[in-house]
Amino acid sequence: MENIIHVKSVSEYTELRGAEVLHPLVNVLDYEKLRFLEPASYNFGFYCVFLKETKCGDLKYGKETYDYQEESLVFVAPGQVLTVQKYNTDVKPKGKVLIFHPDFVRGTTLGNIINDYSFFSYAVNEALHLSKKEVTMVLDMFNIIENELKQNIDKHSKTLVISHLQLLLNYCTRFYDRQFITREHANKGILERFESVLNSYFTDNKTEKGLPSVSFIAEELNLSANYFGDLIRKEMGISAQEYIQNKVISIAKERIFDVEKSISQVAYELGFKYPQHFNRLFKKKVGITPLEYRNLN
Repeated sequence: MENIIHVKSVSEYTELRGAEVLHPLVNVLDYEKLRFLEPASYNFGFYCVFLKETKCGDLKYGKETYDYQEESLVFVAPGQVLTVQKYNTDVKPKGKVLIFHPDFVRGTTLGNIINDYSFFSYAVNEALHLSKKEVTMVLDMFNIIENELKQNIDKHSKTLVISHLQLLLNYCTRFYDRQFITREHANKGILERFESVLNSYFTDNKTEKGLPSVSFIAEELNLSANYFGDLIRKEMGISAQEYIQNKVISIAKERIFDVEKSISQVAYELGFKYPQHFNRLFKKKVGITPLEYRNLN
């Protein structure tokens, strides 16, 4: 089994990189002044926002490798494992990393909504690629937070840092929305593959595993579940789960007319564990029960 190095605190990571601990729970580090991490797998106990301005090495998250191009943001949530594979020793790394522990935002407005920033669970190959203008904005916010941490701590310090941190994350949400739009061609390919995976799920009798889940489809498409879900919502205006349910109902409408099969048999064939769950979903989507639908036609 691969050894994983657990880095539990902001201070531990800061010292590992040879930097100054500005605050035990939050820090901003400059890549040009940091020691390289040894190639290994790391499990961080805190949130990370990596801003890479140069291509300097490979990161691996799960099965996917992201070879950094210029101007990218990668987000890491506590408990995720990143594998540092190698460094390009000919290139001086440039960029910054913002790290903050969950305890820093716990009990605050940001702490209550931190899970809403779903990009913290995206894979590294789903990084946010920034324009020159966006890089400047992100750097400005990094610098404001860093400067605040270098001030003498007073009763306003935490409030100000959290306010700017939340502002940064809100802008990143906007930037990701822009990226979903500007990558329309690539997104169309994903949607076509999504439909293909769904169709084969039912035609290849994979329903014995149950109904197709969002996580299953995302894995088939080599995407993280959160990125896939956000993409579908942006492109289709509905959740991935709702899209799957609509597909199930569409197929159900065809199979219900096979009078040789009971409604329960149709439900099992579609992957429902219990026929009553099928009846409930069908009525919710169509307005009548499967049996009523069969009798109407």
